Amino acid sequence: MATAISVQDLRKRYGDVRAVDGVSFEVREGEFFGLLGPNGAGKTTTLEMVEGLRRPDEGRAVLLGEPSWPRNPALLRRMGVQLQASAFFEKLTAREQIRTFASLYGIGDERADAMLGEVGLTEKAGTREDKLSGGQAQRLSIACALVHDPELVFLDEPTTGLDPQARRNLWDLLRGINAAGRTVVLTTHYMDEAEVLCDRVAVMDAGRILRIGAPAELVAELEVDSLEDVFLQLTGREYRE
Repeated sequence: MATAISVQDLRKRYGDVRAVDGVSFEVREGEFFGLLGPNGAGKTTTLEMVEGLRRPDEGRAVLLGEPSWPRNPALLRRMGVQLQASAFFEKLTAREQIRTFASLYGIGDERADAMLGEVGLTEKAGTREDKLSGGQAQRLSIACALVHDPELVFLDEPTTGLDPQARRNLWDLLRGINAAGRTVVLTTHYMDEAEVLCDRVAVMDAGRILRIGAPAELVAELEVDSLEDVFLQLTGREYRE
């Protein structure tokens, strides 16, 4: 299987704080890959450097054979990014939002409206973004990231703040995105989410990757009962979401 993403020795410092400290990993084409760790582990900063949104102090990321930094226009149409904090245009309806995003890529209204249907928001097409529930807003954010049919999809903590049922509904959507052939990279601090969705995870803490592997394989390799136990064995402390 070909390599979609190659990350080599990424580092980012803020003063004396090493937010990302020598992170390396590869993601295969069609894989659902997770960056898993507690809040403050360095997941978002890593993802932003991989996406080309943030300049690394050291190291590099190569996406689909192209370096992501300096900001690479050749990659923009081939990747979709859902940020941790959804950024919508104020006072626009769900339909207006996604049509606006689509127009940035030269995509027509028909495709934009169809994408709303794919994420289950057709009935909310005329609803303003500030009137959507948390789960609906996340679905709209993901739809906007997918409207130009990217090969790579980056999702930063997409289920944070959602109730359990909304999280499970969103999991079904994310599985479908991956099943359609897209490579997906997800950051999450939820162990159950990583176990359900990810083919492989990189367990992160304090800016470093501690171990990479399929969730079940990591549990078996370290002879423990759960991913929480994996984290405990690797760090010597309990996992805190």
